[in-house]
Amino acid sequence: MANESVGVLFKLYCLTVMTLIAATYTVALRYTRTVTSDLYFSTTAVCITEVIKLLLSLVMLLREAGDLGRCKTVLVNHIFRSPKELLKLSVPSVVYAIQNNMAFIALSNLDAAVYQVTYQLKIPCTALCTVLMLNRSLSRLQWFSVFMLCGGVTLVQWTPPESTKVQVEQNPFLGFVAIAIAVLCSGFAGVYFEKVLKSSDTSLWVRNIQMYLSGILVTLIGVYMTDGTKVLEKGFFYGYTSWVCFVIFLASVGGLYTSVVVKYTDNIMKGFSAAAAIVLSTVASVILFGLQITTTFITGGMLVCVSIYLYGLPKQDTTKVQKADADTTKQKLLAI
Repeated sequence: MANESVGVLFKLYCLTVMTLIAATYTVALRYTRTVTSDLYFSTTAVCITEVIKLLLSLVMLLREAGDLGRCKTVLVNHIFRSPKELLKLSVPSVVYAIQNNMAFIALSNLDAAVYQVTYQLKIPCTALCTVLMLNRSLSRLQWFSVFMLCGGVTLVQWTPPESTKVQVEQNPFLGFVAIAIAVLCSGFAGVYFEKVLKSSDTSLWVRNIQMYLSGILVTLIGVYMTDGTKVLEKGFFYGYTSWVCFVIFLASVGGLYTSVVVKYTDNIMKGFSAAAAIVLSTVASVILFGLQITTTFITGGMLVCVSIYLYGLPKQDTTKVQKADADTTKQKLLAI
């Protein structure tokens, strides 16, 4: 839970917005990658997303600093005079750039609902990275939920449902490999960034700016190496439509909004949000892409939703229970 006390309505607002962003982003991105019109370059979309995130973080830092002078001082001290910190944050920048590009490849070959369910593998990946990198422990219930989640994803991928309204050629195996890479990147980068944040009292927005500066450089290199010739020939914004701009907007705002959600809500609410996003993505996929729901998909999706809820349950503090049991035993012995 967050340290600051907020009302139930605000928490519900956070939950609703987070759910809508997660579901809408996957469905909209899937739509832009499966239409028959001129296909845009995903590498340029990822690069623009990083630029927008940087601008939004600068605005938030200015708001936090209170005035332009303080903001400028913070930027000089933490950006221009701290090359080591920029180098440190370049690690998650590279990983996140790979993750974002893999998301485009995955949603070009997998339905939004299948993607949404399979992407929840980030939970066990993040859990493993947390144990290894932050020396934390997981409860038995959390380990059980991790295995349940993996079982649910296996069922979904065993006989993936087909979309009847998608006219482009797809490669489900390539999509699964892409989402597997994205999951690994998400788990490592998230835990690494958390470790960097907790290693000092530097502002979250300063850390974001450091990371996004590196991210812009990394994604520009990606544009040059992957689509450089085509971009020079057709233009940086080739194939961009209002839907593509909407996807970029969701990706930019969603990444920053997550920090607000983490601050003011708990794991249970985030679990409900993820489960609701799966349901919304499934309904939208049925309507927009003609997704044919199978029994294995429904079973696997339900297992994933339940496992997310179980994983988010707070750990029980057994120390007080053990102490109470010891005191009771001691009283019984004294009575005897």
